[in-house]
Amino acid sequence: EVQLVESGGGLVQAGGFLRLSCAASGFIFGDYTIGWFRKAPGKEREAVSCISNVDGRTDFSDSVKGRFTISSDSAKNTVYLRMNSLKPEDTAVYYCAAAAVWGRRCPINDYELWGQGTQVTVSS
Repeated sequence: EVQLVESGGGLVQAGGFLRLSCAASGFIFGDYTIGWFRKAPGKEREAVSCISNVDGRTDFSDSVKGRFTISSDSAKNTVYLRMNSLKPEDTAVYYCAAAAVWGRRCPINDYELWGQGTQVTVSS
């Protein structure tokens, strides 16, 4: 079965950290770009970060650059999003998704396969 499963969300105080995981199965992990996106209440879904499993390229939104890192473990078919210095405005449902192509700024329309999401809540 082709799927992406997110985990690692939760409630954290401002300034804290979380690490999200995105476990992939059912497709050739190394051929895809994996992206993280988030949707906050009342806002549109936005790109957070993405990583190409082909050549390791990464990109980040301006709002998380310098605070979040993304990595990929091909042995586990898993992509991680490490989120440091969390702010209340980072509160959202975080989704991972897979794209067959690389695009700067992780264009959402490139992404074909989506996970169910994991809630991240940052308290002030």
